Amino acid sequence: MTETDLPDRGWRGSPDVWLDAAYEALVSGGVDAVKIMPLAQALRLSRTSFYWFFKDRKALLSGLLDRWEASTTRPLVAATRDYAATETEAMLNVISVFLSDRLFDTGLELAVRAWAQQDDAVLARLQQADAERLDALRMLLASWGHTAEDADVRARTIYLVQVGYISMRVTESLDERFERFPKYVEIYTGKRPPEHEMERFRARIGLPVTRP
Repeated sequence: MTETDLPDRGWRGSPDVWLDAAYEALVSGGVDAVKIMPLAQALRLSRTSFYWFFKDRKALLSGLLDRWEASTTRPLVAATRDYAATETEAMLNVISVFLSDRLFDTGLELAVRAWAQQDDAVLARLQQADAERLDALRMLLASWGHTAEDADVRARTIYLVQVGYISMRVTESLDERFERFPKYVEIYTGKRPPEHEMERFRARIGLPVTRP
């Protein structure tokens, strides 16, 4: 199909329509798959429609990076600031973010990490995000009384484990992963979460509650 084959329906899409298509292309095929004409064909829009919303491909890619930060870094940082009555509950708040693609888009995170391997500017932005996420985890731990050195090591342990799950594309059931959470929290904080917190956490992540 050529551009002249596309119907002229008077509709050019919207910024989100183009970004959604670009997102799908990035996650499924990498950054080299994010090209204007293939996106236009997939959307059945003319190529010129794209320029109503974006100056060029670079602007579209920048929009994807903004979406990535909004669907990964922002929710994680917010979780470190959520109310918690105990340190273990605060850590469960953080862990819950990584269990939902709605809160932390693992597919997009993986795609951006792959993209960063071939683009220094994206690598710099990724490293900035890594630093911001680690800072948020350090501040959380420090707020519960950990020394700067201890908070740093624990924050790195938390973060590198979670990024490792994503980078290694680990597949396991939520039930299987849940069984490890009390020990993870104990490693991350030095404290084991009480049973009533784990039961609330079960409900929060959509697992059946085992106790009345």
